[in-house]
Amino acid sequence: MRELDTEKTINLLNTIMEFELAGVVRYTHYSLMVTGPNRLSIVQFFQAQATESLLHAQQAGEILTGLEGHPSQKIAPIEETFQHTVKDILQESLSHEKKALSLYKDLLDVVENSSIYIEEYARTLIGQEELHSIEIKKMLRDFA
Repeated sequence: MRELDTEKTINLLNTIMEFELAGVVRYTHYSLMVTGPNRLSIVQFFQAQATESLLHAQQAGEILTGLEGHPSQKIAPIEETFQHTVKDILQESLSHEKKALSLYKDLLDVVENSSIYIEEYARTLIGQEELHSIEIKKMLRDFA
């Protein structure tokens, strides 16, 4: 086992927190903007994504403070495209999920072989983000 780079880990967890909190806002916004015949099921999907993003931010914050870090009160920038078709919203969601996946993979790279707990946390979140990407890709198939 190697020594945990606590500073890098805390910084990444703060970035993850900010990104996940932006996801709460992003997915709440999307849930309000959906129109069309499939609105109800898609709204429920985005509301669930918002709730899960908040949970992910809280989990990152718990680990961060456990490492004696100070959680950020910022959120990551959220681009507003003003494109609100279901296809556009799903494409933006897929981009968001890919960025989240990248952040969790960065965390795994930093903690691998130095903290089994944080390593397992990162792997679990990587799996969840990959699943979200698969689900969104399936939803986008009708627009191909």
